[in-house]
Amino acid sequence: MSEIKITEKEVDLIILDLLKKHLEEVKVDEEKFLDLLKHSLSLNTGEKKRVVDAVPTLSQFQFDELAKVFTEEREKFKELAKEHPDDIKKLLAKQQTEWLQLWDLYRAEQEAKAKEDEAKKKEEEIKKSLGL
Repeated sequence: MSEIKITEKEVDLIILDLLKKHLEEVKVDEEKFLDLLKHSLSLNTGEKKRVVDAVPTLSQFQFDELAKVFTEEREKFKELAKEHPDDIKKLLAKQQTEWLQLWDLYRAEQEAKAKEDEAKKKEEEIKKSLGL
């Protein structure tokens, strides 16, 4: 498998598209929510993916609460940065790396689904050829 290089901006656009899949009645500033999620220093890659995956089912209240938590977190980390700038810089570098890894998770999921779909298609063809 060849290594696909993707930029942070490309990951942003992919995740932004996924964030737009929220319920029609839910009002969300997707770009602001993307920024809050992307720069969360307390969530790891898997947790961020779970948030994105849950978007189609999240209520207005859930979106509002997540945004509130992410905003409060950001303020707390800004305060911590004054006392522990080196630690926060390390967390920021880790967050950037993990953001790119988020794409790897989605790509692996897509590849697995494509293989599964191909296997089902072959199974159907075999059944058809056998008259089943």
